[in-house]
Amino acid sequence: MKVDSILVILLIALVGIYIWKVTSRKRKERQNAQEEKRRNQEEEALKEKKFKTLFYSLEKFKQEDDVESSHLIDYSKYKLSLKEFIFFGVLASIVFGILGKLFYDSYIMTIFLGAFGLVYPFAQKKKLLRKRKDKLSLQFKEAIASLSSSLAAGRSIENSFIEVVNDLKLLYPDPNTYIIHEFEVINRRVENGETIERAIQDFSRRSDIEDIQNFSDIFITCKRTGGNLVEVIRRTSDIISEKIDIQQEVSVMVAQKRFESRVLSIAPIGMILLLKYSAGDYMKPLYEWENMGPIVMTVCLGLLVLSYWLSQKIMNIKV
Repeated sequence: MKVDSILVILLIALVGIYIWKVTSRKRKERQNAQEEKRRNQEEEALKEKKFKTLFYSLEKFKQEDDVESSHLIDYSKYKLSLKEFIFFGVLASIVFGILGKLFYDSYIMTIFLGAFGLVYPFAQKKKLLRKRKDKLSLQFKEAIASLSSSLAAGRSIENSFIEVVNDLKLLYPDPNTYIIHEFEVINRRVENGETIERAIQDFSRRSDIEDIQNFSDIFITCKRTGGNLVEVIRRTSDIISEKIDIQQEVSVMVAQKRFESRVLSIAPIGMILLLKYSAGDYMKPLYEWENMGPIVMTVCLGLLVLSYWLSQKIMNIKV
């Protein structure tokens, strides 16, 4: 009996020890799991903090860049001044009103068509935007040629940009010239410790001109990779100059045809004006609804507008 009791006690002790060991191991595993979880949470919190810091830094950098660029010209947009809006609106209203009087001989249609003149400034804004881009593109051609010459003479990039401003002031005496202003901004930003790549990239982004954007990409790539900057800019300058020269030649070639198309568009209006005041009885049926005259005049006016629009589209040749 004593032996059985001892065996039972030993068995109970072994089971107790086993349970204690298992419990201790489980408790330790839970503690390790909690410690691992806490460590992972701390790492995640640290990563999130670093990400937020980086995000806020990027946002701050973007905001600073936007603030720097906010006072600079955005060449992808054109904002009409009040004076320009009134000028183009009044001029277009007068012209459309005259057309209404000639084609319908009605004060109601004169006022109705004259009201469309208030829409014309928005169409004129696109023309002014394109004209400003063409002017900037032509000025950039001269600037890139001067930059190529300065680099070929052995000057550094920063000094070459400074020299370009001096050369441009000889070509364009007006200090408000777009390209002079932009290169002065680039030089000022470089003097303030900003990289020249970022300054040029900002200019190309605001210019919304393909040639300037291509030059910016080439310049930044060549500057970072250590390529032959002098040769690359020289070739880029030649390509851009050839492209702009071709555009100017095409513009000169179609200038006469463009003038002829405008004359042909005005000629029917002149004929109606001549017949209206020299042979009023001959034109009278075209102003009477009984003879469907206003409908005929509306069709004629529509064909006239369509022909003018087609002629402008045909003359708009892009290189």
